Amino acid sequence: MTASTANAQRFREFKMPDVGEGLTEAEILKWYVKPGDTVTDGQVVCEVETAKAAVELPIPYDGVVHELNFGEGVTVDVGTVIISVDTDPGAGPATAPAAVEAPPEAAKAEEEAEPQGRQAVLVGYGAAPSSTKRRARKPQPGVPAQPEPVSAALQAELNGRTAPAPVAPVAPVANGTSAGAAGRPLAKPPVRKLAKDLGIDLATIVPSGPDGIITREDVHAAAAPAAAPAAPAQVPAPVAEAVAPAETGVVNAAARERRVPVKGVRKATAQAMVASAFTAPHVTEFITVDVTRTMKLVQELKQDPDMAGLRVNPLLLVARAFLVALKRHPEVNAAWDEARQEIVYKDYVNLGIAAATPRGLIVPNIKDAGIKTLPQLAAELGDLVATAREGKTSPAAMTGGTVTITNVGVFGVDTGTPILNPGESAILAFGAVKLQPWVHKGKVKARQVTTLALSFDHRLVDGELGSKLLADIAAVLERPKRLITWG
Repeated sequence: MTASTANAQRFREFKMPDVGEGLTEAEILKWYVKPGDTVTDGQVVCEVETAKAAVELPIPYDGVVHELNFGEGVTVDVGTVIISVDTDPGAGPATAPAAVEAPPEAAKAEEEAEPQGRQAVLVGYGAAPSSTKRRARKPQPGVPAQPEPVSAALQAELNGRTAPAPVAPVAPVANGTSAGAAGRPLAKPPVRKLAKDLGIDLATIVPSGPDGIITREDVHAAAAPAAAPAAPAQVPAPVAEAVAPAETGVVNAAARERRVPVKGVRKATAQAMVASAFTAPHVTEFITVDVTRTMKLVQELKQDPDMAGLRVNPLLLVARAFLVALKRHPEVNAAWDEARQEIVYKDYVNLGIAAATPRGLIVPNIKDAGIKTLPQLAAELGDLVATAREGKTSPAAMTGGTVTITNVGVFGVDTGTPILNPGESAILAFGAVKLQPWVHKGKVKARQVTTLALSFDHRLVDGELGSKLLADIAAVLERPKRLITWG
């Protein structure tokens, strides 16, 4: 057995898994271990955030953590090694495999070419092409060392548009090319994306990071407007001139703005909403309904022994009313298959509940909600909301939804025009319940009233069908005994 084979068996690599359906990347939120810690098979070592949820990752090995390949806050592609584990720590110190001497021509080609595939940079793991870490290159004869990091002020001047910075002559390497021509500028993927979004060419930026890596500050400095020419150093500027910009009202807007990378749940939500809004033709209808009887029933159910320990609220009965109405109009519960030009009618209802979480909006769903009893529906609704707020919703819980409810009333909002969750046929917005004057039994009285809004995919649902569905939901909430007669 060779030394490299023995090391490969001893040091096990754990790659970023696809924890959802076709996800391509995840951000490392928190490490629960550090190099030198002992871990066991199944132990949670980190928490990552995908485009759908925050997920804890267990390690499938016993041993001692050898290295964490990425820090917290770094987005890593699926399939990239994130941690290596020494499965035989008693075997002695880790030793790197002996390097194989390559022919001069091959070595020269390797130095000039962009790295391809995995590189054996440490025992037990290799850096993937999508890795955000880069190792320092070995110094070559005749090639000057990297310039010292420059300050932010100097960076702005170097990347300004008033005059190009003088370029120092670069000593040629053995093959006659300059050292800077060996590859593209060094920058992490988030920095490259930032430069692309701002329209900045990385090749024009002078790096200030270690090992010649371009940083976010470098990109922002290059994107900032060119500063006004500075006054001669030998002539001190009067105090009055220092406050002149404030007097003229000229303010640098960039100094009062913040830029936050779009990633995780926010990125997924944005993509989903854009895809839905510009794919499914939305129609939204509204209805205002007296829900006084429903609110009384909520209070009665809270005292019912069968509902003891369960969270009973108006949303529970709205969900039940939605399910009863769908049972009367099953054609609404469908999906549009564009690729096969088919309508898929579904004989089950996976009811989505839009939940606002610290990480953004997510829509987990209750599987087979249409066949559950009221206590079962209450229990699953409570678990769903609690899990979502803790950030522990699994990706599986957010797939396969058929229709959704969004409770905008908790924010004091009367109603809205909700956007369909991609792949679903309808979404119901439940507005705030308020005391309003209402004609009841021929007299104007103060009644508890709410407004419902139903958005539906007009490819699947005609106006008549959508109107009947919304009217039936309102009818159940107006007279909740229909939960029995219609259910």
